Amino acid sequence: RAAARRRAVLLCAENEPQDVRLIRPIAVNGHGMNAIWNDDFHHTAVVRLTRHNEAYYSDFTGTSSELITAVKSAFLYQGQYSNWQRQPRGTPTRGLSAERFIHFLQNHDQIANSATGTRIDRLTSPGRLRAMTALWLLSPQTPLFFQGQEFGASSPFLFFADHTGEMARQVAAGRAKFLSQFPSVALPEVQQSLADPSRLETFERCRPDFSERRTHAESYRLHQDLLRLRRDDPVFRRQRSDLLDAAVLGPDGLVVRYFGGAGDDRLLIVNFGVDLKLSPAPEPLLAPPCDRSWRLLWTSNSLEYGGPGPLLPVSDKNWLIPGECASVLIAVPERDHSESPASQQLNNAVRHPDQAET
Repeated sequence: RAAARRRAVLLCAENEPQDVRLIRPIAVNGHGMNAIWNDDFHHTAVVRLTRHNEAYYSDFTGTSSELITAVKSAFLYQGQYSNWQRQPRGTPTRGLSAERFIHFLQNHDQIANSATGTRIDRLTSPGRLRAMTALWLLSPQTPLFFQGQEFGASSPFLFFADHTGEMARQVAAGRAKFLSQFPSVALPEVQQSLADPSRLETFERCRPDFSERRTHAESYRLHQDLLRLRRDDPVFRRQRSDLLDAAVLGPDGLVVRYFGGAGDDRLLIVNFGVDLKLSPAPEPLLAPPCDRSWRLLWTSNSLEYGGPGPLLPVSDKNWLIPGECASVLIAVPERDHSESPASQQLNNAVRHPDQAET
């Protein structure tokens, strides 16, 4: 920072032990960095999406409670014992703002730590991925995107290096040994099929095709709208974990409530499983503020994103939460309750926030 002089410098830590001293001020014996990656969110999200937890993923089960902890507290491991690492892992995050933690669904390490470098959208269903993307981008932590993720890049991302000769052979052998921690990759036939890191072809395969911004327009639009909602909505843009609460809704569902302060709360309801009927619904976070009712503001089921079409998850008596879907509800005065289609509400409230009801 001293060398940068007047330039703004952002320093982010990638730290497997997840030591928050890296982001504490130097005045209190910290390292003064701006933010730290949260592998815990990535790992539990991937297990939720793929239903597999080999190797270092084995410390995670992908439950709704794990995802809620990540949204509220960032690290899941804050000093508990890790079975995979055979030692305590992580440090307490209490008192640190959510923006200091970087959440991601893809990065260079995690995609490449596989036999084929396949991206997460090829390993799960479109509906589950849309729902998880909403949870990720509407959580208060800082989101990190990876090359072409926003338009569903079809290119893999493999480990590559421009070494030659004996160094290249040693790197390839070391990479194969590292990946053997995954039982599915340790199989002899899989080991033999691993891409050679030093071959130019391996690198070339990883180049994103930016024409997919057009051909994969549904994915691109999904990410644009969620980022717009995060930036422009008066409640979501606060991005503070102390102004939200969350609860489990059945085996595959969860609700996050963002408190607006003037009765204009938001609900994010996520369901990774089948349609869920709640009748009765003894969860107080689902109750609207006094003299208000819930209106659908946004849904991942929108036809614009490749979904099956919007469905209001709440009626006067019951909740029917659509499967593999994320829904955002806004609390509005009873007299202003609208029955307009969800797609129209999204256009009005997300793409034109100056016209939205708050």
